[in-house]
Amino acid sequence: MKELIGRPGSVSGLLLRIGQFSCASIAISVMVTTDGFATFTAFCYLIASMGLQLLWSLGLACLDIYALWKKRDLQNPILVSLFVVGDWVTATLSLAAASSCAGLTVLFSRDLHFCKGEYHLPCINYKFAVAFAFVTWGLAAISSHVMFWILLASV
Repeated sequence: MKELIGRPGSVSGLLLRIGQFSCASIAISVMVTTDGFATFTAFCYLIASMGLQLLWSLGLACLDIYALWKKRDLQNPILVSLFVVGDWVTATLSLAAASSCAGLTVLFSRDLHFCKGEYHLPCINYKFAVAFAFVTWGLAAISSHVMFWILLASV
């Protein structure tokens, strides 16, 4: 169980965190550069959720870099349980934000036709940001499952 892909302090764990950080950054960047996003609460929630995911992933990526540099093992049960809780919280928030924004985007583009017509909302930008939010959630979910299995193996 020690050789689990994505474990803390490994190159694969670092790549997983960099992927989370990058996708969250792209989702935030696309949403912030889109006109009128702040008038919709779900899109503001996406920014907040992805911001939290970005900070969490950056912190754990720095910890992975430190562990790789100093050749330290990060599989302490107390530390891994902190990672599990943090990953579960950020993954849940990311899923909720991505789902609410996806629902709002589908409502605007398919039901109300706000992407065309007189309102002409930038729905392609919304879709792009939501797609990256879902990728961020997927990477966070993978990370939380890896951490959970490491925690179970250490008990």
